[in-house]
Amino acid sequence: MGQVSTPIIALITACFTVISFGLQASTLAQVETPTPKNIIIMIGDGMGPAYTSAYRYYKDNPSTNEVEETVFDRLLVGTSSTYPAKESGYITDSAAAATALATGEKSYNGAISVNAQHQPLTTLFELAYKQGKKTGIAVTSQVNHATPAAFISHNESRRNYEQIAKSYLKSNTDVILGGGQRYFPKSLLQQFQSQGYQTLTNIEQLSSSSSKKVLGLFADVQLPWAIDDKQAQYLTQMTQHALKTLEQSPRGFVLLVEGSLIDWAGHDNDIATAMHELDEFASAIEVAEQYVRQNPQTLLLVTADHSTGGMTVAANGEYQWRPEILKSIAATPQAIATQAASEANWLTSVQSQLGIQLTEQELATLKVAYPHGEKAIHKVLKKLIDVRSNTGWTGNGHTGIDVQVFAKGAGSELFHGFQDNTEIAQKLFRLIQQQN
Repeated sequence: MGQVSTPIIALITACFTVISFGLQASTLAQVETPTPKNIIIMIGDGMGPAYTSAYRYYKDNPSTNEVEETVFDRLLVGTSSTYPAKESGYITDSAAAATALATGEKSYNGAISVNAQHQPLTTLFELAYKQGKKTGIAVTSQVNHATPAAFISHNESRRNYEQIAKSYLKSNTDVILGGGQRYFPKSLLQQFQSQGYQTLTNIEQLSSSSSKKVLGLFADVQLPWAIDDKQAQYLTQMTQHALKTLEQSPRGFVLLVEGSLIDWAGHDNDIATAMHELDEFASAIEVAEQYVRQNPQTLLLVTADHSTGGMTVAANGEYQWRPEILKSIAATPQAIATQAASEANWLTSVQSQLGIQLTEQELATLKVAYPHGEKAIHKVLKKLIDVRSNTGWTGNGHTGIDVQVFAKGAGSELFHGFQDNTEIAQKLFRLIQQQN
């Protein structure tokens, strides 16, 4: 038998490599993904990648040689696109993004889990209920805002707040926590009570609540900004209570937690307030992460619906970002401006609240703004903080960049790599349907 030529040997080797790789892939495909009993979905509204990067440096200990990792660094597994249905272009609003995450289908901006013909799309919460699971939400916006509404309700417009609030009566959602008292009049609250809900109006009431169904509305619209009420930790408390209540379900649960006000701070180009909202959201994530450690049949999935404001960590060609000032600020720039507008000794108050010594130029700019009222003072304060920290913004709206995906627990490997936001929901649907 003649000698086999080198090219033929190379070809045979390549074929065996391909076959071997194919067998390995086939074997891996046959490995079953753990099916979670419980699913915790956490959405940082408006939390684009620049926000989590900024948060890392905001939390960094300057006395150490390393930049310490955050919960976002620890749980990062992939990315997601965010665009809505094509008729709305490439930039999503919160309603269309939430619809994609709640139903696995694209829709138009403003849609609350309905398609282009305004027909309802099946949500994760509805599927979970059919599977015998309990469901709940904990958000820092009003509970009938776009993101929570897309998981609980169906409506052609996110602006139909009263209709959405009333629809919650028929939603079979067990835990509803957040703001929005103005949309739930006494007559509506009585209907919730007749269906077995305990209705709460003060966050302190959570610790003594043992009801299996609870509607907690802790503010007229949004909950207090984290920077203005540092001790309350609203989202952390609500997450803890929701988990304690929902885990009583023998078939498991699906919980939605939203750091809603990250987005609102982004719309206002308010970096100080945004970092405090990130800090509160991170605290709630750590509560959920600990729950997963103690309950390994749980999937924790964290993402954003979009990014807001085009925030940049450094600006103006300067290779610096200085978060130190953000740690010294005692209240939102809005609260500082409101207080300043009503005080005689307002400059002293402003400096005290900012926790810094203002330069002559900064003082002069504030003095020019003061006669024009709190809006003008507010605008100057935000600009001052941006200059001091060297933070940049491209606008006040949403941007079309991809967002990050973070995950831990049973089934978390499904979310590694790049995916569309609809694929996130589709994977969650499959996991829910797999449970016996």
